[in-house]
Amino acid sequence: MGIQKLTIGDVELDNSYILGPMAGVTDLPFRLLCREQGAGLLCMEMVSAKGILYNNKNTESLLAIHPEEKPVSLQLFGSDPKIISEMAKRIEDREFAFLDINMGCPVPKVVKNGEGSGLMLEPKRVYEIVHATVKAIKKPVTVKIRKGFDDDHVNAVEIAKIIEEAGGAAVAVHGRTREQYYSGRADWDIIRQVKEAVSIPVIGNGDVTSGEQAIAMRKQTGCDGIMIARGAQGNPWIFSELLAYERDGSIPPRPDVVQIKETMLRHARLQIQYKGDYLGIREMRKHVAWYTRGMHGSTRLREAINKVESYEELEKCLEGLDHRE
Repeated sequence: MGIQKLTIGDVELDNSYILGPMAGVTDLPFRLLCREQGAGLLCMEMVSAKGILYNNKNTESLLAIHPEEKPVSLQLFGSDPKIISEMAKRIEDREFAFLDINMGCPVPKVVKNGEGSGLMLEPKRVYEIVHATVKAIKKPVTVKIRKGFDDDHVNAVEIAKIIEEAGGAAVAVHGRTREQYYSGRADWDIIRQVKEAVSIPVIGNGDVTSGEQAIAMRKQTGCDGIMIARGAQGNPWIFSELLAYERDGSIPPRPDVVQIKETMLRHARLQIQYKGDYLGIREMRKHVAWYTRGMHGSTRLREAINKVESYEELEKCLEGLDHRE
């Protein structure tokens, strides 16, 4: 069986599996690891449109793109159509394939400003933001949304139609409301409803952690692409597994402890290369916790990792890793 491709705007992806944007996770080092495992598209961490406007120094590092990770999707968040569209124009010459607008982030400080999933409550503003951005740049503009804001405002279908009408090239739908955050089950039926309502590509997101689940989501929803976010934490191999399962129904063996350890250390070296010793190692702490979930002694290891301050200390900490429980 061949691998299903995905075309968004004028860009054809090698496959339909996408690394979803996660703040503090989908940075350049992690994206490179996921690309090696076959991810068809990599979404960057969300970037504040105002951060670009005011030349925030932390924003510049978030905008870094490596030639080997392309194609990537650069995601902006904000609530002002003028600022978002103008900042999209300002950075358009950078090496990203798509400009994505975040309308799904559930974090209180983002929602409080009417940004992220707060925009799901403002259909008119959704249109204005997407329309202004599509007019401002030549690259395809995509949008990530949720099922709705809460159970009283399940409006993904309405919002997706508005996005299409405003010129959006694709929409990614997370099957949970903002109020759910990441709890409970993702509602795949809302993804199906969106797919039936619009003609632009629809990317399904929520609760896919295996090839079987990916195929099940595709069958149930008819979605054009599948976005993997939390399922990739500590698990860049998920992309090669999804591709293997789609190709011939095979389930590759999970990486052994030696492979996981080598990947963690390589991940740490990349973190240090791009972020320096201090930040690089500290940011690795959460990744190590994810990589070692379910391993023998992982609780003790996490406690030790939280005190690690250098690559050598990390290496020493990981010496004792053995079998999975």
